[in-house]
Amino acid sequence: MASMGVNSYRFSISWGRILPKGKYGAVNLAGIDHYNKLIDALLLKGIQPLVTITHFDIPQELENRYGAWLSPKLQEDFEYFADICFKNFGDRVKYWITFNEPNVFSIMAYRFGTYPPGRCSKQFGNCSAGNSETEPFIAAHNIILAHAAAVNLYRTKYQKQQGGQIGITVQALWFEPISNSTADKLAAERGQDFLSNWFLDPIILGKYPREMKNILGSTLPEFSSNDLFKLQKGLDFIGLNHYAGFYVQDCMFSTCEPIPGTSRTEGFIRQTTEKDGISIGELTGMEPFHYYPQGMEKIVTYLKERYNNTPIIITENGYCEVSNSNATIEEAVNDNKRVKYLANYLDALSIAMRKGADVRGYFVWSLLDNFEWSSGYTKHFGLYHVDQNTLKRIPKLSTTWYRHFIAEHMRANARAQS
Repeated sequence: MASMGVNSYRFSISWGRILPKGKYGAVNLAGIDHYNKLIDALLLKGIQPLVTITHFDIPQELENRYGAWLSPKLQEDFEYFADICFKNFGDRVKYWITFNEPNVFSIMAYRFGTYPPGRCSKQFGNCSAGNSETEPFIAAHNIILAHAAAVNLYRTKYQKQQGGQIGITVQALWFEPISNSTADKLAAERGQDFLSNWFLDPIILGKYPREMKNILGSTLPEFSSNDLFKLQKGLDFIGLNHYAGFYVQDCMFSTCEPIPGTSRTEGFIRQTTEKDGISIGELTGMEPFHYYPQGMEKIVTYLKERYNNTPIIITENGYCEVSNSNATIEEAVNDNKRVKYLANYLDALSIAMRKGADVRGYFVWSLLDNFEWSSGYTKHFGLYHVDQNTLKRIPKLSTTWYRHFIAEHMRANARAQS
C-alpha cells in the first residue's frame, strides 16, 4: 500500500476474535494484540486505519442464547463490544464504521437465508426456520439501535479525547426507471427507500422512509421516544459501497412476474439489467452487477441532496473477475477491464464532487484477491493477484494505474495549494 501511495486502509474487526462469548465471556487478549499490531504497522507507514467494528459476523454464543439480531439484547452486546474497541484502539483509530452493509446482511440472512444464520420463508429459500416477511425488519431495527448505542457511547465517552469520527456503511445501487412513466419513476425511488434509505433515514432523519411505512404498516417496528433520543447522535459520515446500476419497473400499479424482489416487503419493484433487450452495461464477474459508471455520480448526488450534504466516504468500489485456474500469471495480472472500471467510476465521482458533494475518501475493493464470502476464491477483486499455491502477491496492471492516479492527484493538489 505504501508503494502505491495509499494513505488509508479499511479493515474489519472480527467480533468473535475479540469476544468469543460476547459479554458472557472474557476478552481474548490475543485478538486485541493482533489488531494492535496491524494498526501500529499501518501508522508506521503513514497509513490511516479506517475500522469497521463488525462485518456480518457475530459470536455464535449470541445466536445460541437469544437469536442474535432478532433480539434487542444484541444492542447491549454490540455496545459492549464497541466500548472495548474504542478503549483499546481509539487512541490511534480516527475513523470508525459501526456496521458494514447492514441492509445487505438483513436481506441475505433473514429474507433469503443465504448468509448465517440462514433464516427465511419457504417461498424465499431453503431454510429450516424464519419469516422473510417480518424478520429482516426486526433485525434491521435492532442493528439501527445498536449503531445508535455505539455512537452515543463514542460521543459521550471517547470522541472529545480521541478526536475521531464515526459512521455506518450501506450498500447503495443506482436505480434507473425502466420507462418515463410516473409509476416507474416512483418505483426507482422506492428502490432506494427499501435499500439504503431504510437505514440512513432513521439514523440521519430519525424516521423510516415514508413509503416504507405506507407499504409495510405495522410490519415495520416503531421507535420509542428513548430510541429517537439516541438516534439524534446520528453519524459523522456516510460510508458508501457502490458497484452497479439497475433498471427498475413498478409492480404496485402494474403486474410483474412473482419473482424475488417484487413482493410487498421488497417495495413492489422489479430490478432488471435490460431495457428493450439492451443491457444497462457490461456484466462484471459478480452476477448481477453490470458496469454503469454514471451511477456513481448519480447516487452520490442523490445522497448529497437527501441528507443535506452529509460527508461521504466511498468505502467500497471495484471490479470483479471470475477466477480462471488455467490462466497464466501474465493473463491474471493484465486486468484492463478493472483499469477501465476504476478510471470511469472515479471520473463519475469527481463530477459529483465538482457539483458540491462532500466526499472525504475513496477505497478500492480490494487490495488483494481474497475470500469473497460464499463465492470463496472464485471471484477476484484485488489490485494484487494472490498465487493460491505460494501465496505470493503479484501486482496487476491496475496496481500501476492506481499508483499513477494517486501520484497525479497528489501533484495536482500540491500545485493548487502553492
